[in-house]
Amino acid sequence: MHLLEMLRARPIPGSAVYLGLTRRCPLTCRHCSTNSLLGSEEHDADLFLGFAGTFTEEDHPEFVLMSGGEALLRPRLVRDIARRVRTAGTRSYLVSGMFFARKGKIPPLLREAIDEVDHFAASLDVFHEEEVPRSAVLDVLSLLADEGKDVSLQLVGMSEDDPYLAEATADVRDRLSDRVPMLVGLVGPTGRAAEWMPDRRTLTHLPLAATVDPCGVAAWPIVTFDGTVIACCNQAVVDQGRNAPEHLKLGHSATDSWQTIRSRTRTSATLRAVRTLGSRMVSQEAGISPPADQCAACYELSATSPRQKAVELVERPGFPAMELGVQHVLASGGAVGFVRQYGSKRYADLVTLGYRPEEQPCAV
Repeated sequence: MHLLEMLRARPIPGSAVYLGLTRRCPLTCRHCSTNSLLGSEEHDADLFLGFAGTFTEEDHPEFVLMSGGEALLRPRLVRDIARRVRTAGTRSYLVSGMFFARKGKIPPLLREAIDEVDHFAASLDVFHEEEVPRSAVLDVLSLLADEGKDVSLQLVGMSEDDPYLAEATADVRDRLSDRVPMLVGLVGPTGRAAEWMPDRRTLTHLPLAATVDPCGVAAWPIVTFDGTVIACCNQAVVDQGRNAPEHLKLGHSATDSWQTIRSRTRTSATLRAVRTLGSRMVSQEAGISPPADQCAACYELSATSPRQKAVELVERPGFPAMELGVQHVLASGGAVGFVRQYGSKRYADLVTLGYRPEEQPCAV
């Protein structure tokens, strides 16, 4: 499963689900968005395995993405989820901080988990390299790629012009012979990075006319560390769990099946309006002057007035056609288009590395 296959489905509501298997992590990276530590919280495995068990051949997400913290601190859970969802027709993706690579080998239990998932991704950036050498990460990826495993790298930098990104991406391309795709993004002021990185978002309410700005990330729900299911992967929302804004809470994995979560993802009037028009436009239609930042504006949509307005918007005769049109436009941009909008514009094309169209026909 090439990275492109997953990313091209990113704007499609309910086409995938995230599982945040643990908040624990043996690394202490200075930019960690989840602020994970080895002693961070971890909840019962059945919150995730049981939820995965509700997938059926008739009704399942196309992809399940497992992360943390460090998901490979729970290798048996990763293995069991990958096996269980495969029987329903769902493909699995796992991202790791590569803590184990420091010893130059893959421990047997971790290897079993990695072998079971359909795609394995490694995190790499200047902060990870303070704890795990780049050479060790690339040695593991090279080994897996040589064996035919679909692998990729997730890199982040401080800016599009970050010299680290230029040097690291060139090194990876050389050492892995352009076989391994890279998803490149930028560090944001969340988690531990919030302690030292300035927040440049415009959070104040400005008297500016909102324009249509569809949200492309309110399509894949995430089962957070305690089982709360959230409508988007914004870390500030995930951190709130049960206290997240009401319109972004979809349920709980202990009591709600995939079918219920998928239905709520697709039918919520507020989410449909945000995915089609953007949170600022919904607020403005409700007579509210929203913050200039779309995510900050979205937080305010749990109030009664904008939620009622969202219902009115989606019931307008022309809305369903607009909704389908926006989904088509977002999907037509493919994986590269999605990364240019939500990740690094300069390095977006790197997600195509290693793509073999004759073996995996999918849109770029």
